[in-house]
Amino acid sequence: MFRIGDFSRLTRVSVKMLRRYDEIGLLTPIYVDPATNYRYYTADQLPRLNRIIALKDLGFSLEQIGMLLNEHLSLDEIRGMLKLRRAEVEQTVHREQQRLAQIEAHFRIMTHTEHEQSYDVVLRKVEPQLMATIRQRVPSFGQPIAQLFDEVEAYVAQQQARAVSCPLMVLHDAEYRATDCDIEVAVPLTHAIPATGRVGVYELSGALMACVVYTGSYARLAEALHTLLIWVDTNAMTTTGPLREVYLRFGAANREELQLPRTFIANTSALYVTEIQLPVEPQRS
Repeated sequence: MFRIGDFSRLTRVSVKMLRRYDEIGLLTPIYVDPATNYRYYTADQLPRLNRIIALKDLGFSLEQIGMLLNEHLSLDEIRGMLKLRRAEVEQTVHREQQRLAQIEAHFRIMTHTEHEQSYDVVLRKVEPQLMATIRQRVPSFGQPIAQLFDEVEAYVAQQQARAVSCPLMVLHDAEYRATDCDIEVAVPLTHAIPATGRVGVYELSGALMACVVYTGSYARLAEALHTLLIWVDTNAMTTTGPLREVYLRFGAANREELQLPRTFIANTSALYVTEIQLPVEPQRS
């Protein structure tokens, strides 16, 4: 027989762990001296200890190991526990692969970004939202779009239906256009209001979105969009819909007239906050 210290040294299992195995009934000493309370083990117990170590290396908890060592457990039950553990490991591997892809995306973004401002891309579910909108082609970005927002905001204010949420713009063109752009401006509503010949009212669909937020003037859009596209490519995503620009904080000289929530208004373009949202889904293998 081996005293617990010798058995620990020969098996490379700590005394503390051997005592723990004894406490929960996984590996009971062959003999305990009633006078000294010393625990003694034999070589015959090595196969059971090795099985415990092997199952522990597979990631099973001590409670699960106790069940697997139960002589009354059927072969099918043991197979079932192994299959369950395999599924747990596969899920963990999948999560870590996703995390690795995100780390690689950050490396690529840092490599390609020449500006001091950094951008973090977040994947999240955006819920559907009731909106008043105008969709039309505009000759350019800037003032023509601001005028459309003013028109929709004025109508929503007249109907007293403005939700305390952010307005947004949907870019419907399949490719980048600097002129003759197909855009849709959208203002959030608290409840349905009558549509007009100009203003449509409908629930803008929700989607899984890759999102990036930037601060400052809209001139930073291209830089932030570049970051977003690198992330989408690195994470093996496919776009499923048009790009959206959500205006978290924006300028408005006629805030009082349009009854705009004060929390969204910035006095200077340096304080603008904009979120780009791109609907995505994982690429099918």
